[in-house]
Amino acid sequence: MAESISPAPAAFRAEVWKYFGFHKGASGDIDRNLVVCRLCMAKVKYSGNTTNLRAHLARHHTEIQLALPEQQAKRDPSQLTLAQVQTQKLPATSTRATKITQSVVYFICKDMRPYSVVENEGFRSMVQTLEPRYVIPSRQYITDIAVPNLYKEVKTNVLECLGLAEKVGLTCDAWTSRATESYVTITVHHITDEWKLESCVLQTRAMYDSHTGENIAALLKEAVAEWQLDTKDPVLVTDNAANMHVAAELAGMSHIRCFAHSLNLASQKALKVPAVDRLLGRIRRVTAFFRRSTIASHQLKQKQDLLKLPKHKLITDVVTRWNSSYDMVDRFLEQQPAICAALLSTEVRRSEKDIFTLTEADITCAEAVLKALKPMKDATLVMSEESMPTVSIIAPLYAKLVRGTEEHLDDTQTIKSIKAAIATDLGKRYAGDEQDTLRMASALDPRFKDLPFLSEAEASDIYFRMTDAAVDHLTKQQNQGEVDSPMEETDRSEEVDQPNYEDGPVSTQSPSKRPRRSCALEDLLGSTFAWLHAAIPTCRYLDIDGGPPFASTKSNTVPKSARYTATAEVKRFREEPPLPLPDNPLSWWKVHEHEYPVLSKVAKRFLCIPGTSVSSERVFSSAGDIVTAQRSVLKSEHVDQLVFLHKNLKIK
Repeated sequence: MAESISPAPAAFRAEVWKYFGFHKGASGDIDRNLVVCRLCMAKVKYSGNTTNLRAHLARHHTEIQLALPEQQAKRDPSQLTLAQVQTQKLPATSTRATKITQSVVYFICKDMRPYSVVENEGFRSMVQTLEPRYVIPSRQYITDIAVPNLYKEVKTNVLECLGLAEKVGLTCDAWTSRATESYVTITVHHITDEWKLESCVLQTRAMYDSHTGENIAALLKEAVAEWQLDTKDPVLVTDNAANMHVAAELAGMSHIRCFAHSLNLASQKALKVPAVDRLLGRIRRVTAFFRRSTIASHQLKQKQDLLKLPKHKLITDVVTRWNSSYDMVDRFLEQQPAICAALLSTEVRRSEKDIFTLTEADITCAEAVLKALKPMKDATLVMSEESMPTVSIIAPLYAKLVRGTEEHLDDTQTIKSIKAAIATDLGKRYAGDEQDTLRMASALDPRFKDLPFLSEAEASDIYFRMTDAAVDHLTKQQNQGEVDSPMEETDRSEEVDQPNYEDGPVSTQSPSKRPRRSCALEDLLGSTFAWLHAAIPTCRYLDIDGGPPFASTKSNTVPKSARYTATAEVKRFREEPPLPLPDNPLSWWKVHEHEYPVLSKVAKRFLCIPGTSVSSERVFSSAGDIVTAQRSVLKSEHVDQLVFLHKNLKIK
């Protein structure tokens, strides 16, 4: 009988006995002094303990890792091994699983992903690789529990922030999803205690009825009530559509027309000048040819290399965005040498013989058109700024653009037509209360407070309106018991150290931190405001005791101490040196808030109003992605929650 291995007795529980057995001779006798390794069949002497056995494994089978005898003796039979721990699923309520689920929900909301992403094979594989123990929640759990709970949490935070705001501005825009469903989104804008502009999406509602002023007004009233904005005196900023103007009136809100939209409408009128329209048609035909022809596109790249021109692609304009037409012409002129060379190449002429570049007269006309429209382009860029107030820029920009439409002797007929079209369209906008609000915002902006674009009488009128607003605020504070008396408030403000103006205007930002788009603002308004920075300005007119040369809009029943306090603050504010155009006015107010305890509150009430709804429209471009034709079954309440969280959720 051949030799074999006899298993160790059941009483031998050491882990090492998995790899050894006793030697069993040919006769069937078991040798208790000799064991055999099951891995290599080597014979090892056994003396009543496992020392030799462990030594053999450590020397010849290093891949085997054994627990020390004392560790094995202490192990709790109920204790899980590492392998067991790695394969056991996490309880849904565990800290680890809760954090992962939260991250999945954040991913869906911030990146505007569909709820069904948790069912996608690639997503599930990625999560299982990162944490094999995690059980991915179902789509229904994400839809019905996780996202609504997060929505309630963030909504509470937004309500708390809005409760601290002095005043708010609202933007209201209608948009259509890729599934051709209509929605209206309302966004709120306010200034925080730290003097930062902050915007929050409030609600997105499906519009199944026509977009009449009455229906939109109902949505506005609903939003004001739900978000407790009744006492915030919201100002509504929308496009120039008539239904939006009606909605503002029915909702009892002040209304400001989006300046970027107004610029777009005026510029569109300029682009419809016959000579300009023909020019755009010629350029559009050439750019479209290069975009659809691979041969022409390749030749253009080669000519760009030879002529050392930037390797920029040609631009085809979008009908609804006038600045895309400006960019198309600008890029065409930049690449004109390469375009001409490419069109004359044998390869291109062989495939297309009817495409020609512009004539010298066309190029001259295109350059003149760009020059005439550049102020409108720069103004559009300035109005796209999101971190600085834009409502205060409208009045000086409007005045500058209107003055820029004045004819010059060397203007061609085409340029005269462009200027006339812009002047006519802009002249129909911004009058009455809307104009007063814009001018007041400019006066409260330390960059524009001297109002050089207004006459002396107009500037004085605005500053007396500012004084009245300060008196209103001060009187309201007194009635609510927030201050002891207006005179004491004045005394405290006068104790604050005044900045030293001998070295020139005080800037609250270093040049390296100034916004990049400030150059456009300087290009537009530099000539108008440059003289203000040459010396410390003085008030053009303000009589504390006597009042303006025309009657104040308020009653004389206001206590003199309150009016004196308000007027004194306004006077000191007017005597401040102006802030350089690139600097942030909110940073200036943050530094000087305690010097102007009343006027700073008034500033917050006006500077929070957005001058444009363009920034809010960026939300809708991404919001439309979440309501695609493939997800048209998504309920409107889920669209509301996703858009809300996409904008307002802050990941720490």
